[in-house]
Amino acid sequence: MQTKYNQLWDLDSIFPDGSESKELRSFITETKRELIGLEQGLVQITEVHNEKQKFIETIEAAGQVASKVREIGAFIGCLTAQNAADKKAIQLSGTAKELASMFQGVLTSIDEKIMQLDESEWNLIIEEHFEGVAFYLKERAQRAKDKLSPTEEKLAQKLTTSGYHGWADMYNALVNSMKITFKENGKAEELSVGQAENKLANSDRNVRKDAFEKWEKIWTENEDLFATTINHLAGFRLGLYEKRGWTNVLKEPLEINRMSKATLQAMWNTITKNKSRFLPYLERKAQYLGIDQLAWYDVHAPIGSASSTIPYEEAAETIIEQFGKFSPKMAEFTKMAFKKNWVEAEYRPGKRPGAFCTTLPASGETRVFMTYSGSASNVSTLAHELGHAYHAYVMRDMPNFAQSYAMNVAETASTFAELIVSDAAVQQAKSEEEKLVLIESKLGRGIAFFMNIHARFLFETRFYEKRKEGLLSANDLNELMVEAQKEAYCESLSEYHPHFWAAKQHFHITGVPFYNFPYTFGYLFSLGVYAHALEQGASFEDGYIELLRDTGSMNVEELAQKHLNVDLTKADFWQKAIDLVVNDVEQFLEMTKS
Repeated sequence: MQTKYNQLWDLDSIFPDGSESKELRSFITETKRELIGLEQGLVQITEVHNEKQKFIETIEAAGQVASKVREIGAFIGCLTAQNAADKKAIQLSGTAKELASMFQGVLTSIDEKIMQLDESEWNLIIEEHFEGVAFYLKERAQRAKDKLSPTEEKLAQKLTTSGYHGWADMYNALVNSMKITFKENGKAEELSVGQAENKLANSDRNVRKDAFEKWEKIWTENEDLFATTINHLAGFRLGLYEKRGWTNVLKEPLEINRMSKATLQAMWNTITKNKSRFLPYLERKAQYLGIDQLAWYDVHAPIGSASSTIPYEEAAETIIEQFGKFSPKMAEFTKMAFKKNWVEAEYRPGKRPGAFCTTLPASGETRVFMTYSGSASNVSTLAHELGHAYHAYVMRDMPNFAQSYAMNVAETASTFAELIVSDAAVQQAKSEEEKLVLIESKLGRGIAFFMNIHARFLFETRFYEKRKEGLLSANDLNELMVEAQKEAYCESLSEYHPHFWAAKQHFHITGVPFYNFPYTFGYLFSLGVYAHALEQGASFEDGYIELLRDTGSMNVEELAQKHLNVDLTKADFWQKAIDLVVNDVEQFLEMTKS
Protein backbone atom coordinates (compact mmCIF):
# COMPACT_ATOMS: atom_id res chain seq x y z
CA MET A 1 0.00 0.00 0.00
CA GLN A 2 1.38 3.39 -1.02
CA THR A 3 1.90 6.12 1.56
CA LYS A 4 -0.38 9.13 1.16
CA TYR A 5 1.73 12.25 0.70
CA ASN A 6 0.40 15.78 1.09
CA GLN A 7 0.86 17.90 -2.04
CA LEU A 8 0.87 21.14 -0.03
CA TRP A 9 4.10 22.24 1.59
CA ASP A 10 4.37 23.27 5.22
CA LEU A 11 5.66 26.83 5.56
CA ASP A 12 4.16 27.44 9.00
CA SER A 13 6.91 25.36 10.61
CA ILE A 14 9.32 28.11 9.46
CA PHE A 15 7.16 31.19 10.08
CA PRO A 16 3.43 30.76 10.83
CA ASP A 17 0.71 32.74 9.01
CA GLY A 18 2.58 33.39 5.77
CA SER A 19 2.84 37.03 4.69
CA GLU A 20 0.90 38.04 7.84
CA SER A 21 3.48 36.39 10.08
CA LYS A 22 4.50 38.42 13.13
CA GLU A 23 7.42 36.01 13.65
CA LEU A 24 8.68 36.75 10.13
CA ARG A 25 8.54 40.49 10.69
CA SER A 26 10.32 40.13 14.02
CA PHE A 27 13.00 37.99 12.33
CA ILE A 28 13.40 40.63 9.60
CA THR A 29 13.74 43.41 12.20
CA GLU A 30 16.32 41.42 14.15
CA THR A 31 18.32 40.61 11.01
CA LYS A 32 18.28 44.24 9.87
CA ARG A 33 19.50 45.34 13.30
CA GLU A 34 22.34 42.81 13.14
CA LEU A 35 23.33 43.98 9.65
CA ILE A 36 23.44 47.61 10.82
CA GLY A 37 25.49 46.54 13.84
CA LEU A 38 27.97 44.67 11.64
CA GLU A 39 28.40 47.65 9.34
CA GLN A 40 28.90 50.03 12.27
CA GLY A 41 31.37 47.64 13.87
CA LEU A 42 33.40 47.47 10.68
CA VAL A 43 33.49 51.28 10.44
CA GLN A 44 34.98 51.36 13.95
CA ILE A 45 37.80 49.01 12.91
CA THR A 46 40.16 51.61 11.49
CA GLU A 47 43.36 49.53 11.65
CA VAL A 48 42.86 45.80 11.17
CA HIS A 49 46.46 45.11 12.19
CA ASN A 50 45.65 46.32 15.72
CA GLU A 51 42.12 44.90 15.96
CA LYS A 52 42.45 41.47 14.41
CA GLN A 53 40.36 39.69 17.04
CA LYS A 54 37.43 42.06 16.56
CA PHE A 55 37.72 41.60 12.79
CA ILE A 56 37.72 37.80 13.17
CA GLU A 57 34.59 37.95 15.35
CA THR A 58 32.91 40.19 12.78
CA ILE A 59 33.54 37.70 9.98
CA GLU A 60 32.15 34.90 12.15
CA ALA A 61 29.04 36.99 12.89
CA ALA A 62 28.63 37.79 9.18
CA GLY A 63 28.47 34.07 8.45
CA GLN A 64 25.62 33.71 10.92
CA VAL A 65 23.72 36.70 9.56
CA ALA A 66 24.17 35.37 6.02
CA SER A 67 22.01 32.37 6.87
CA LYS A 68 19.28 34.68 8.20
CA VAL A 69 19.30 36.86 5.09
CA ARG A 70 19.05 33.77 2.88
CA GLU A 71 16.27 32.36 5.09
CA ILE A 72 14.18 35.51 4.66
CA GLY A 73 14.68 35.65 0.90
CA ALA A 74 13.87 31.97 0.47
CA PHE A 75 10.74 32.07 2.61
CA ILE A 76 9.32 35.13 0.90
CA GLY A 77 10.13 33.54 -2.46
CA CYS A 78 7.99 30.58 -1.40
CA LEU A 79 5.11 32.90 -0.50
CA THR A 80 5.12 34.70 -3.85
CA ALA A 81 5.39 31.39 -5.73
CA GLN A 82 2.47 29.67 -4.03
CA ASN A 83 0.17 32.67 -4.57
CA ALA A 84 1.08 35.20 -7.25
CA ALA A 85 -1.71 37.48 -5.97
CA ASP A 86 -0.29 37.75 -2.43
CA LYS A 87 0.39 41.50 -2.45
CA LYS A 88 1.88 41.55 1.05
CA ALA A 89 4.36 38.87 0.00
CA ILE A 90 5.25 40.92 -3.08
CA GLN A 91 5.91 43.92 -0.82
CA LEU A 92 8.01 41.76 1.47
CA SER A 93 10.11 40.64 -1.49
CA GLY A 94 11.31 44.25 -1.71
CA THR A 95 12.38 44.01 1.92
CA ALA A 96 14.26 40.78 1.17
CA LYS A 97 16.16 42.51 -1.66
CA GLU A 98 16.98 45.42 0.66
CA LEU A 99 18.43 43.05 3.27
CA ALA A 100 20.42 41.22 0.60
CA SER A 101 21.81 44.56 -0.56
CA MET A 102 22.72 45.51 3.02
CA PHE A 103 24.50 42.19 3.46
CA GLN A 104 26.47 42.73 0.26
CA GLY A 105 27.48 46.07 1.73
CA VAL A 106 28.78 44.30 4.85
CA LEU A 107 30.79 41.92 2.66
CA THR A 108 32.22 44.87 0.76
CA SER A 109 33.30 46.44 4.07
CA ILE A 110 34.94 43.14 5.02
CA ASP A 111 36.74 43.17 1.66
CA GLU A 112 37.97 46.69 2.44
CA LYS A 113 39.51 45.51 5.72
CA ILE A 114 41.04 42.44 4.06
CA MET A 115 42.81 44.74 1.61
CA GLN A 116 44.56 46.45 4.57
CA LEU A 117 46.37 43.19 5.28
CA ASP A 118 49.19 41.78 3.23
CA GLU A 119 48.59 38.34 1.75
CA SER A 120 50.69 36.46 4.33
CA GLU A 121 48.83 38.11 7.24
CA TRP A 122 45.43 37.29 5.75
CA ASN A 123 46.42 33.71 4.96
CA LEU A 124 47.62 33.23 8.56
CA ILE A 125 44.27 34.48 9.92
CA ILE A 126 42.46 32.06 7.61
CA GLU A 127 44.72 29.17 8.60
CA GLU A 128 44.23 29.78 12.33
CA HIS A 129 40.52 30.71 12.39
CA PHE A 130 38.73 29.97 9.12
CA GLU A 131 40.09 26.74 7.69
CA GLY A 132 36.56 25.53 6.87
CA VAL A 133 35.86 28.56 4.66
CA ALA A 134 39.38 29.21 3.40
CA PHE A 135 38.46 28.88 -0.27
CA TYR A 136 35.59 31.38 0.00
CA LEU A 137 37.59 34.00 1.92
CA LYS A 138 40.63 33.78 -0.36
CA GLU A 139 38.29 34.07 -3.32
CA ARG A 140 36.74 37.24 -1.84
CA ALA A 141 40.17 38.80 -1.39
CA GLN A 142 41.12 38.02 -4.99
CA ARG A 143 37.87 39.37 -6.42
CA ALA A 144 38.04 42.52 -4.29
CA LYS A 145 41.24 43.50 -6.11
CA ASP A 146 39.28 43.61 -9.37
CA LYS A 147 36.52 45.91 -8.12
CA LEU A 148 36.00 49.61 -7.42
CA SER A 149 36.77 51.24 -4.10
CA PRO A 150 34.61 49.92 -1.23
CA THR A 151 32.69 53.23 -1.11
CA GLU A 152 31.86 53.02 -4.81
CA GLU A 153 30.95 49.33 -4.60
CA LYS A 154 28.58 50.03 -1.69
CA LEU A 155 26.91 52.82 -3.62
CA ALA A 156 26.49 50.58 -6.65
CA GLN A 157 25.07 47.83 -4.45
CA LYS A 158 22.57 50.22 -2.87
CA LEU A 159 21.44 51.43 -6.29
CA THR A 160 20.80 47.89 -7.52
CA THR A 161 17.63 47.51 -5.43
CA SER A 162 15.65 50.19 -7.23
CA GLY A 163 17.76 50.29 -10.37
CA TYR A 164 19.18 47.01 -11.62
CA HIS A 165 16.79 44.69 -9.76
CA GLY A 166 13.98 47.17 -10.43
CA TRP A 167 14.08 46.33 -14.14
CA ALA A 168 13.67 42.63 -13.32
CA ASP A 169 10.72 43.50 -11.08
CA MET A 170 9.19 45.54 -13.90
CA TYR A 171 9.61 42.62 -16.30
CA ASN A 172 7.83 40.27 -13.87
CA ALA A 173 5.01 42.77 -13.26
CA LEU A 174 4.44 43.18 -17.01
CA VAL A 175 4.41 39.43 -17.61
CA ASN A 176 1.98 38.85 -14.74
CA SER A 177 -0.42 41.38 -16.27
CA MET A 178 -0.49 39.71 -19.70
CA LYS A 179 -3.39 37.45 -20.73
CA ILE A 180 -3.89 35.32 -23.84
CA THR A 181 -7.37 34.38 -25.05
CA PHE A 182 -7.20 30.83 -26.36
CA LYS A 183 -9.94 28.77 -27.94
CA GLU A 184 -9.82 24.96 -27.77
CA ASN A 185 -12.60 22.42 -28.37
CA GLY A 186 -15.01 25.27 -29.06
CA LYS A 187 -14.39 26.86 -25.67
CA ALA A 188 -12.55 30.17 -25.19
CA GLU A 189 -10.58 30.85 -22.03
CA GLU A 190 -8.28 33.58 -20.81
CA LEU A 191 -4.84 32.22 -19.93
CA SER A 192 -1.81 33.61 -18.15
CA VAL A 193 1.37 33.42 -20.22
CA GLY A 194 2.50 30.47 -18.07
CA GLN A 195 -0.69 28.55 -18.84
CA ALA A 196 -0.48 29.49 -22.53
CA GLU A 197 3.10 28.23 -22.71
CA ASN A 198 1.88 24.77 -21.67
CA LYS A 199 -0.22 24.68 -24.87
CA LEU A 200 3.02 24.68 -26.88
CA ALA A 201 3.57 21.08 -25.72
CA ASN A 202 0.10 19.89 -26.83
CA SER A 203 -0.02 16.65 -28.80
CA ASP A 204 -2.18 18.28 -31.51
CA ARG A 205 -0.04 20.26 -33.95
CA ASN A 206 -2.91 22.58 -34.84
CA VAL A 207 -3.22 23.51 -31.16
CA ARG A 208 0.56 24.03 -30.89
CA LYS A 209 0.68 26.18 -34.01
CA ASP A 210 -2.29 28.28 -32.92
CA ALA A 211 -0.82 28.69 -29.44
CA PHE A 212 2.57 29.69 -30.88
CA GLU A 213 1.01 32.29 -33.16
CA LYS A 214 -0.93 33.81 -30.25
CA TRP A 215 2.19 33.52 -28.08
CA GLU A 216 4.35 35.43 -30.58
CA LYS A 217 1.55 37.97 -31.12
CA ILE A 218 1.31 39.00 -27.46
CA TRP A 219 5.08 39.32 -27.09
CA THR A 220 5.10 41.36 -30.32
CA GLU A 221 2.44 43.69 -28.91
CA ASN A 222 4.60 44.27 -25.82
CA GLU A 223 8.03 44.06 -27.47
CA ASP A 224 8.94 47.72 -26.95
CA LEU A 225 8.29 47.43 -23.21
CA PHE A 226 10.48 44.34 -22.93
CA ALA A 227 13.16 45.87 -25.13
CA THR A 228 13.24 48.68 -22.58
CA THR A 229 13.63 46.34 -19.60
CA ILE A 230 16.37 44.19 -21.14
CA ASN A 231 18.28 47.20 -22.52
CA HIS A 232 18.37 49.04 -19.21
CA LEU A 233 19.07 45.92 -17.18
CA ALA A 234 22.05 45.18 -19.43
CA GLY A 235 23.05 48.85 -19.43
CA PHE A 236 23.31 48.91 -15.64
CA ARG A 237 25.44 45.77 -15.66
CA LEU A 238 27.72 47.03 -18.46
CA GLY A 239 28.07 50.44 -16.82
CA LEU A 240 29.31 48.80 -13.64
CA TYR A 241 31.66 46.54 -15.61
CA GLU A 242 33.11 49.57 -17.42
CA LYS A 243 33.80 51.41 -14.16
CA ARG A 244 35.54 48.30 -12.82
CA GLY A 245 37.64 48.09 -15.96
CA TRP A 246 36.11 44.81 -17.11
CA THR A 247 35.95 44.47 -20.90
CA ASN A 248 34.91 40.79 -21.12
CA VAL A 249 31.18 40.34 -20.42
CA LEU A 250 31.85 36.72 -19.40
CA LYS A 251 34.28 37.66 -16.62
CA GLU A 252 31.63 37.85 -13.89
CA PRO A 253 29.54 34.78 -14.88
CA LEU A 254 32.70 32.66 -15.19
CA GLU A 255 33.94 33.82 -11.77
CA ILE A 256 30.54 33.23 -10.17
CA ASN A 257 30.50 29.70 -11.62
CA ARG A 258 34.13 29.13 -10.59
CA MET A 259 35.14 27.89 -14.00
CA SER A 260 37.72 28.94 -16.56
CA LYS A 261 37.15 30.25 -20.05
CA ALA A 262 39.09 27.22 -21.32
CA THR A 263 36.53 24.87 -19.74
CA LEU A 264 33.60 26.82 -21.21
CA GLN A 265 35.19 26.80 -24.67
CA ALA A 266 36.02 23.09 -24.46
CA MET A 267 32.40 22.32 -23.58
CA TRP A 268 30.79 24.41 -26.35
CA ASN A 269 33.38 23.39 -28.97
CA THR A 270 32.80 19.70 -28.27
CA ILE A 271 29.03 20.15 -28.40
CA THR A 272 29.27 22.04 -31.71
CA LYS A 273 31.42 19.33 -33.27
CA ASN A 274 28.82 16.72 -32.29
CA LYS A 275 25.63 18.52 -33.35
CA SER A 276 25.46 16.70 -36.69
CA ARG A 277 24.92 13.47 -34.72
CA PHE A 278 21.63 14.86 -33.37
CA LEU A 279 20.19 16.12 -36.65
CA PRO A 280 18.98 12.64 -37.74
CA TYR A 281 16.90 12.54 -34.54
CA LEU A 282 15.24 15.88 -35.41
CA GLU A 283 14.60 14.68 -38.97
CA ARG A 284 13.15 11.37 -37.78
CA LYS A 285 10.95 13.09 -35.23
CA ALA A 286 9.53 15.27 -38.02
CA GLN A 287 8.75 12.14 -40.05
CA TYR A 288 7.18 10.52 -37.01
CA LEU A 289 4.93 13.57 -36.54
CA GLY A 290 4.02 13.51 -40.23
CA ILE A 291 5.64 16.83 -41.20
CA ASP A 292 8.51 17.78 -43.49
CA GLN A 293 10.51 19.76 -40.95
CA LEU A 294 10.17 20.60 -37.27
CA ALA A 295 9.16 24.12 -36.30
CA TRP A 296 10.20 25.67 -32.98
CA TYR A 297 6.93 24.53 -31.41
CA ASP A 298 7.44 20.93 -32.62
CA VAL A 299 10.86 20.30 -31.06
CA HIS A 300 9.43 19.30 -27.68
CA ALA A 301 6.06 18.03 -28.90
CA PRO A 302 5.05 14.64 -27.46
CA ILE A 303 5.32 11.80 -29.99
CA GLY A 304 2.71 9.52 -28.46
CA SER A 305 0.13 9.11 -25.77
CA ALA A 306 1.37 5.81 -24.32
CA SER A 307 2.35 7.42 -21.02
CA SER A 308 -0.61 7.42 -18.67
CA THR A 309 -1.22 9.80 -15.80
CA ILE A 310 1.06 8.94 -12.87
CA PRO A 311 -0.46 9.53 -9.41
CA TYR A 312 1.64 11.73 -7.12
CA GLU A 313 2.07 8.96 -4.53
CA GLU A 314 3.33 6.57 -7.22
CA ALA A 315 5.80 9.19 -8.46
CA ALA A 316 7.07 9.76 -4.91
CA GLU A 317 7.54 6.03 -4.24
CA THR A 318 9.27 5.52 -7.61
CA ILE A 319 11.72 8.34 -6.92
CA ILE A 320 12.51 7.01 -3.44
CA GLU A 321 13.00 3.49 -4.81
CA GLN A 322 15.29 4.53 -7.67
CA PHE A 323 17.35 6.92 -5.54
CA GLY A 324 17.89 4.02 -3.14
CA LYS A 325 19.62 1.94 -5.81
CA PHE A 326 22.39 4.53 -6.02
CA SER A 327 22.30 6.06 -2.56
CA PRO A 328 20.25 4.77 0.40
CA LYS A 329 20.99 8.03 2.22
CA MET A 330 19.53 10.03 -0.64
CA ALA A 331 16.43 7.84 -0.60
CA GLU A 332 16.00 8.29 3.17
CA PHE A 333 16.30 12.05 2.82
CA THR A 334 13.70 12.08 0.05
CA LYS A 335 11.27 10.01 2.11
CA MET A 336 11.72 12.49 4.97
CA ALA A 337 11.12 15.47 2.65
CA PHE A 338 7.80 13.97 1.50
CA LYS A 339 6.71 13.05 5.02
CA LYS A 340 7.58 16.46 6.47
CA ASN A 341 5.70 18.23 3.65
CA TRP A 342 8.68 20.01 2.15
CA VAL A 343 7.16 19.72 -1.35
CA GLU A 344 4.51 21.99 -2.89
CA ALA A 345 3.06 20.13 -5.88
CA GLU A 346 -0.69 20.81 -5.96
CA TYR A 347 -2.21 21.59 -9.36
CA ARG A 348 -4.18 24.80 -8.85
CA PRO A 349 -4.54 28.29 -10.33
CA GLY A 350 -2.70 31.26 -8.87
CA LYS A 351 0.71 29.60 -8.55
CA ARG A 352 3.67 30.97 -10.46
CA PRO A 353 4.84 28.78 -13.36
CA GLY A 354 7.97 26.64 -13.23
CA ALA A 355 9.74 24.67 -10.53
CA PHE A 356 12.50 25.36 -8.03
CA CYS A 357 14.18 24.23 -4.83
CA THR A 358 15.09 26.78 -2.19
CA THR A 359 17.25 26.45 0.90
CA LEU A 360 16.35 27.82 4.33
CA PRO A 361 19.78 27.64 6.00
CA ALA A 362 18.80 29.07 9.40
CA SER A 363 16.22 26.27 9.74
CA GLY A 364 18.43 23.64 8.10
CA GLU A 365 15.57 22.78 5.72
CA THR A 366 14.66 23.04 2.04
CA ARG A 367 11.43 23.45 0.08
CA VAL A 368 10.58 22.16 -3.39
CA PHE A 369 8.04 23.93 -5.60
CA MET A 370 6.31 22.67 -8.75
CA THR A 371 2.86 22.01 -10.21
CA TYR A 372 2.25 18.28 -10.57
CA SER A 373 -0.24 17.11 -13.20
CA GLY A 374 0.83 13.47 -13.52
CA SER A 375 3.06 13.44 -16.60
CA ALA A 376 6.35 11.58 -16.93
CA SER A 377 7.97 15.00 -17.34
CA ASN A 378 6.50 16.04 -13.97
CA VAL A 379 8.12 13.00 -12.35
CA SER A 380 11.49 14.01 -13.83
CA THR A 381 11.04 17.59 -12.60
CA LEU A 382 10.18 16.38 -9.11
CA ALA A 383 13.29 14.18 -9.05
CA HIS A 384 15.37 17.09 -10.37
CA GLU A 385 14.30 19.48 -7.61
CA LEU A 386 14.74 16.81 -4.93
CA GLY A 387 18.31 16.39 -6.20
CA HIS A 388 18.85 20.08 -5.43
CA ALA A 389 17.32 19.56 -1.99
CA TYR A 390 19.64 16.64 -1.20
CA HIS A 391 22.65 18.70 -2.23
CA ALA A 392 21.72 21.39 0.30
CA TYR A 393 20.91 18.76 2.93
CA VAL A 394 24.35 17.09 2.89
CA MET A 395 25.96 20.51 3.39
CA ARG A 396 23.66 21.71 6.19
CA ASP A 397 26.25 21.24 8.97
CA MET A 398 28.97 23.19 7.16
CA PRO A 399 29.79 26.88 7.81
CA ASN A 400 27.50 29.16 5.81
CA PHE A 401 30.28 30.50 3.60
CA ALA A 402 31.33 26.94 2.72
CA GLN A 403 27.79 26.21 1.49
CA SER A 404 28.05 28.84 -1.22
CA TYR A 405 28.15 26.71 -4.37
CA ALA A 406 27.67 28.00 -7.90
CA MET A 407 24.77 27.43 -10.26
CA ASN A 408 26.67 25.09 -12.60
CA VAL A 409 27.47 22.54 -9.88
CA ALA A 410 24.02 23.06 -8.34
CA GLU A 411 22.58 21.75 -11.61
CA THR A 412 24.82 18.69 -11.36
CA ALA A 413 23.09 17.16 -8.34
CA SER A 414 19.63 17.87 -9.71
CA THR A 415 20.30 16.52 -13.19
CA PHE A 416 21.98 13.42 -11.73
CA ALA A 417 18.81 12.73 -9.73
CA GLU A 418 16.70 13.26 -12.84
CA LEU A 419 18.87 10.84 -14.85
CA ILE A 420 18.40 8.11 -12.26
CA VAL A 421 14.62 8.32 -12.52
CA SER A 422 14.34 8.81 -16.30
CA ASP A 423 16.66 5.87 -17.02
CA ALA A 424 14.69 3.66 -14.64
CA ALA A 425 11.45 4.69 -16.37
CA VAL A 426 12.85 3.60 -19.75
CA GLN A 427 14.00 0.24 -18.37
CA GLN A 428 10.64 -0.40 -16.70
CA ALA A 429 8.46 0.70 -19.64
CA LYS A 430 5.42 -1.55 -20.04
CA SER A 431 5.44 -1.42 -23.86
CA GLU A 432 7.66 -0.52 -26.80
CA GLU A 433 5.53 2.56 -27.43
CA GLU A 434 5.94 3.78 -23.87
CA LYS A 435 9.68 3.09 -24.03
CA LEU A 436 9.95 5.14 -27.22
CA VAL A 437 8.05 8.04 -25.67
CA LEU A 438 10.38 8.03 -22.65
CA ILE A 439 13.57 7.83 -24.73
CA GLU A 440 12.34 10.70 -26.89
CA SER A 441 11.60 12.72 -23.76
CA LYS A 442 15.20 12.14 -22.60
CA LEU A 443 16.49 13.25 -26.00
CA GLY A 444 14.35 16.37 -25.81
CA ARG A 445 16.26 17.41 -22.70
CA GLY A 446 19.56 16.82 -24.50
CA ILE A 447 18.44 19.00 -27.41
CA ALA A 448 17.43 21.69 -24.93
CA PHE A 449 20.90 21.71 -23.36
CA PHE A 450 22.87 21.41 -26.59
CA MET A 451 20.81 23.67 -28.87
CA ASN A 452 18.22 25.77 -27.02
CA ILE A 453 20.64 26.87 -24.31
CA HIS A 454 23.43 27.30 -26.85
CA ALA A 455 21.11 29.71 -28.70
CA ARG A 456 20.57 31.62 -25.44
CA PHE A 457 24.32 31.81 -24.87
CA LEU A 458 25.05 32.99 -28.43
CA PHE A 459 22.28 35.60 -28.24
CA GLU A 460 23.28 36.94 -24.86
CA THR A 461 27.01 37.25 -25.58
CA ARG A 462 26.29 39.05 -28.87
CA PHE A 463 23.58 41.25 -27.33
CA TYR A 464 25.92 42.45 -24.58
CA GLU A 465 28.66 43.28 -27.07
CA LYS A 466 26.23 45.30 -29.21
CA ARG A 467 24.67 46.92 -26.14
CA LYS A 468 28.05 48.51 -25.39
CA GLU A 469 27.45 50.64 -28.50
CA GLY A 470 23.93 51.75 -27.51
CA LEU A 471 20.29 50.73 -27.19
CA LEU A 472 18.92 47.95 -29.39
CA SER A 473 15.43 48.08 -30.87
CA ALA A 474 12.99 45.20 -30.52
CA ASN A 475 13.63 44.39 -34.16
CA ASP A 476 17.39 44.28 -33.53
CA LEU A 477 16.80 41.85 -30.67
CA ASN A 478 14.51 39.68 -32.81
CA GLU A 479 17.14 39.45 -35.55
CA LEU A 480 19.88 38.60 -33.05
CA MET A 481 17.72 35.89 -31.54
CA VAL A 482 16.76 34.21 -34.82
CA GLU A 483 20.40 34.33 -35.95
CA ALA A 484 21.46 32.59 -32.71
CA GLN A 485 18.69 29.98 -33.00
CA LYS A 486 19.56 29.15 -36.60
CA GLU A 487 23.20 28.66 -35.66
CA ALA A 488 22.46 26.64 -32.54
CA TYR A 489 19.94 24.37 -34.31
CA CYS A 490 22.13 24.07 -37.44
CA GLU A 491 19.29 25.67 -39.48
CA SER A 492 17.28 22.49 -38.98
CA LEU A 493 13.93 24.16 -38.13
CA SER A 494 11.26 25.60 -40.42
CA GLU A 495 10.20 28.33 -37.96
CA TYR A 496 12.01 30.05 -35.09
CA HIS A 497 10.99 32.10 -32.04
CA PRO A 498 12.04 35.75 -32.62
CA HIS A 499 10.69 36.99 -29.27
CA PHE A 500 12.33 34.32 -27.15
CA TRP A 501 14.51 37.09 -25.65
CA ALA A 502 11.31 38.59 -24.22
CA ALA A 503 9.43 35.39 -23.39
CA LYS A 504 12.30 33.71 -21.50
CA GLN A 505 12.54 35.09 -17.98
CA HIS A 506 16.16 33.95 -17.65
CA PHE A 507 17.35 36.90 -19.76
CA HIS A 508 15.77 39.25 -17.19
CA ILE A 509 17.06 37.59 -14.01
CA THR A 510 19.42 39.84 -12.05
CA GLY A 511 20.54 37.45 -9.33
CA VAL A 512 22.98 35.68 -11.67
CA PRO A 513 24.30 37.03 -15.00
CA PHE A 514 24.22 34.71 -18.03
CA TYR A 515 21.63 32.30 -16.67
CA ASN A 516 22.30 29.80 -19.47
CA PHE A 517 25.59 27.90 -19.85
CA PRO A 518 25.59 26.59 -16.23
CA TYR A 519 22.60 24.41 -17.17
CA THR A 520 24.50 22.72 -19.99
CA PHE A 521 27.59 22.33 -17.81
CA GLY A 522 25.50 20.74 -15.04
CA TYR A 523 23.81 18.40 -17.50
CA LEU A 524 27.06 17.10 -19.01
CA PHE A 525 28.92 17.04 -15.69
CA SER A 526 26.08 15.04 -14.15
CA LEU A 527 26.34 12.56 -17.03
CA GLY A 528 29.99 12.09 -16.08
CA VAL A 529 29.01 11.60 -12.43
CA TYR A 530 26.28 9.15 -13.51
CA ALA A 531 28.73 7.09 -15.58
CA HIS A 532 31.07 7.09 -12.57
CA ALA A 533 28.22 5.90 -10.33
CA LEU A 534 27.43 3.00 -12.66
CA GLU A 535 31.09 1.95 -12.54
CA GLN A 536 31.49 2.35 -8.76
CA GLY A 537 28.32 0.58 -7.64
CA ALA A 538 27.78 0.48 -3.86
CA SER A 539 31.00 2.35 -3.13
CA PHE A 540 29.73 5.41 -4.99
CA GLU A 541 27.51 6.89 -2.26
CA ASP A 542 30.13 8.27 0.14
CA GLY A 543 32.24 9.63 -2.72
CA TYR A 544 29.19 11.39 -4.14
CA ILE A 545 28.43 13.04 -0.82
CA GLU A 546 32.04 14.24 -0.58
CA LEU A 547 31.82 15.66 -4.10
CA LEU A 548 28.66 17.59 -3.16
CA ARG A 549 30.23 18.86 0.06
CA ASP A 550 33.26 20.12 -1.90
CA THR A 551 31.17 22.17 -4.35
CA GLY A 552 31.41 25.29 -2.19
CA SER A 553 35.15 24.96 -1.62
CA MET A 554 36.69 24.34 -5.06
CA ASN A 555 36.58 25.56 -8.61
CA VAL A 556 35.01 23.11 -11.05
CA GLU A 557 38.32 22.05 -12.56
CA GLU A 558 39.65 21.05 -9.11
CA LEU A 559 36.36 19.32 -8.26
CA ALA A 560 36.44 17.21 -11.44
CA GLN A 561 40.11 16.34 -11.03
CA LYS A 562 39.71 15.29 -7.39
CA HIS A 563 36.49 13.29 -7.65
CA LEU A 564 36.39 12.08 -11.27
CA ASN A 565 40.07 12.31 -12.25
CA VAL A 566 39.27 14.26 -15.42
CA ASP A 567 40.46 17.50 -17.04
CA LEU A 568 37.52 19.73 -17.96
CA THR A 569 39.63 21.92 -20.25
CA LYS A 570 40.10 18.98 -22.63
CA ALA A 571 37.47 17.57 -24.99
CA ASP A 572 37.72 13.97 -23.69
CA PHE A 573 35.36 14.35 -20.72
CA TRP A 574 32.76 16.27 -22.69
CA GLN A 575 32.91 13.80 -25.57
CA LYS A 576 32.27 10.81 -23.31
CA ALA A 577 29.25 12.57 -21.77
CA ILE A 578 27.84 13.48 -25.19
CA ASP A 579 28.34 9.90 -26.40
CA LEU A 580 25.90 8.73 -23.71
CA VAL A 581 23.20 10.94 -25.24
CA VAL A 582 24.09 9.77 -28.77
CA ASN A 583 23.35 6.21 -27.58
CA ASP A 584 19.75 7.34 -27.02
CA VAL A 585 19.69 8.86 -30.53
CA GLU A 586 20.77 5.56 -32.02
CA GLN A 587 18.17 3.66 -30.01
CA PHE A 588 15.45 6.09 -31.08
CA LEU A 589 16.44 5.78 -34.75
CA GLU A 590 16.45 1.99 -34.51
CA MET A 591 13.01 1.88 -32.88
CA THR A 592 11.48 4.22 -35.50
CA LYS A 593 13.18 3.01 -38.68
CA SER A 594 9.97 1.41 -39.96
